Amino acid sequence: MSSSVEDGVGSRDTLVAARPPEPPARVSAPVHRRPAIMQEPVLVLNATFEPINVTAVRRAMVLLLKGVAQAEETSHSEIHSARRAVRVPSVIRLLAYRHIPQQTRALSRKNILLRDRNTCQFCIRVFPASELTLDHVVPRSRGGRSSWENLVACCYQCNNRKGDRTPEEAGIKLARRPRPFTLYTSRQLMRLIGHRDEKWRKYLFY
Repeated sequence: MSSSVEDGVGSRDTLVAARPPEPPARVSAPVHRRPAIMQEPVLVLNATFEPINVTAVRRAMVLLLKGVAQAEETSHSEIHSARRAVRVPSVIRLLAYRHIPQQTRALSRKNILLRDRNTCQFCIRVFPASELTLDHVVPRSRGGRSSWENLVACCYQCNNRKGDRTPEEAGIKLARRPRPFTLYTSRQLMRLIGHRDEKWRKYLFY
């Protein structure tokens, strides 16, 4: 078959005229669908079936292929490799118990946005992560620290409006007082993310 393709270079017009729709149809479907599927959320359970995290399909597949987790629930979607089709996991369980310390997550931009659900804490609008920044409720110039209790997700417009002032001075209000990212916060987010997937419910104690 490879030789016929090479031979066909000289007769390109004939090949294109014979079946023009097939190449775009075969190429376009995986290009658009695969990235979306690989970013779908997957619930991660400890070996004891306790929900401990939410990850993306891409990471979940890595854990399955390494043999450190198994799929407890799958979706109707499939990922196709050269040799076989694999059902996309919806819930996976770690095969070895992992101790989860009772402490907050690392303070980071990603976790602040996750805690605040990508919602500006001043105008209460949801934005993509790329359109959000972090705001110090008490400005650093006033001694405000970079901590869970003083950092909130904020859109650029509200950030510019607030400037180097407190919310009271800028005439705006916080949606809610910022708190550390606890296990309870994480569990609530799991329920929020998994609300559309019935397979998650029995693991999240709905």
